[in-house]
Amino acid sequence: MFNHITNLAHTRSITGALGFFLFHTVLLVGLSTFLGHYLITLGVVDGVITGFFDGGSLNTLIGTGWVLILSSMVLSGKKLTNDLMSVIIALVGIYLAYTVNVMLGMVVVGYLTTLGK
Repeated sequence: MFNHITNLAHTRSITGALGFFLFHTVLLVGLSTFLGHYLITLGVVDGVITGFFDGGSLNTLIGTGWVLILSSMVLSGKKLTNDLMSVIIALVGIYLAYTVNVMLGMVVVGYLTTLGK
């Protein structure tokens, strides 16, 4: 399940894609917490987060960027950048991460790891 977790060019089974999803989602939580704190502390992002739900928009932007970077790395690692359907699936994942939920975008990235070369 957690074999080749950092190898983005590896073709995974459904359980491997689930392990990929879990690992990179936990990594995203740590990254968004770290970046969110320091972007506000350094004054890059204006605003004060006073409650739990106030940081949602910033975490959505960080998560959407994460889905964009991760899906593009998977596509380029698998050499699927010429496959129009794979690129459209990645774009749908980025759109879903921004509009609906970052977790749904990560599910799409997990699916991209199951595609063959």
